[in-house]
Amino acid sequence: MNVDLLVIHTTRLEPCRDFYAGLGLEFVPERHGDGPDHYAAVLADGSVIELYPATRRPETGYLRLGLTAGRGSLTRVAGRHILTDPDGRTVVLTVP
Repeated sequence: MNVDLLVIHTTRLEPCRDFYAGLGLEFVPERHGDGPDHYAAVLADGSVIELYPATRRPETGYLRLGLTAGRGSLTRVAGRHILTDPDGRTVVLTVP
């Protein structure tokens, strides 16, 4: 089994997009039918991370998310970095 979709609902859509984009995710704006405008990033393995405004759905609560940066994609020092997104979720970033 693989994870192929992770959706995060937030009241801080733009700050979250900026935070995750700063980690190397490339978001594109999307909208499906009459749904809300949101952002989606496709990872190297084809899985998708989406950021949605918490409007019809409640904000995603606590989440611990682990990401591994692609080689040369970040200016961070190699190793594990424990970060916090704008909503207080823990992000463990591994830089090879």
